[in-house]
Amino acid sequence: MSREAERREALDDLFGLEGRVAVVTGGTGVLGGAMARGLARAGARVGVLGRREAVAREAAEAIRAVGGEAMPLPADVLDRRQLESARDAVLARWGRVDILVNAAGGNTSGAVVDETNPVFGLPLEALRQVLDLNLLGTVLPSQVLGEAMAERVSRSGSDEAGCIVNISSMAAQRPLTKVMGYAAAKAAIDNFTRWLAVELARNHGPALRVNAIAPGFFLGEQNRRMLVGEDGALTERGRAIVEHTPAGRFGEPEELVGTLIWLCSPAASFVNGVVVPVDGGFSAFSGV
Repeated sequence: MSREAERREALDDLFGLEGRVAVVTGGTGVLGGAMARGLARAGARVGVLGRREAVAREAAEAIRAVGGEAMPLPADVLDRRQLESARDAVLARWGRVDILVNAAGGNTSGAVVDETNPVFGLPLEALRQVLDLNLLGTVLPSQVLGEAMAERVSRSGSDEAGCIVNISSMAAQRPLTKVMGYAAAKAAIDNFTRWLAVELARNHGPALRVNAIAPGFFLGEQNRRMLVGEDGALTERGRAIVEHTPAGRFGEPEELVGTLIWLCSPAASFVNGVVVPVDGGFSAFSGV
């Protein structure tokens, strides 16, 4: 075997996901879509789960077009029956679930605190919608698809690995103005990540791991207007964020993929219950 072949084999042993089955909730979004494509490039078969069926089909087709395996899973992360149907479709086609990425989430304009929507009159319905989408939209898929992982491990033994990766936010650890409900929900996800990591490892097998990624600032469908104007220039908030990010820019969605693959791979077999920032240094910078 050549030195190059040995190097590739070593990397595959550490980071390869060949034969693994992943489900990415929010896989129809900007960040979730990038993560779904990244998992497929690493060898995983990927279920793209999202409410927009046509977009889920397009995302799955894009993965297949470059040689990956993927299937669309139209479902709402707040609807247990739809999640169960998605799980059953994955099990019927691929026979297992190894990886769950909880990338569904976001904010709503009604829950943004500003001069027209002060905190003292913030509509509870808008706040509840954000809490449900981000927190319960992580808990419910973890219950439905995590159970499938746990059942597989119990049938085949503790050497069978499975992992859940939740998507947190910088807002969870460093309060950001305007996004009270979103920040509270993401803080709850950090806590849930650690709680579930302990629960699964102690009671359902140490090969079941739960971690989270805390992205810094990436332009997506929901935050673009808060960060970038119609002319492409940064808004006041966008400028403040870039100034407090040592990298001096927003992140690119693909820059989340390396951390995700690591957390899902054998290389992270002893990594459990952590929240990894991918933020260009934002969380390390005091602003001075």
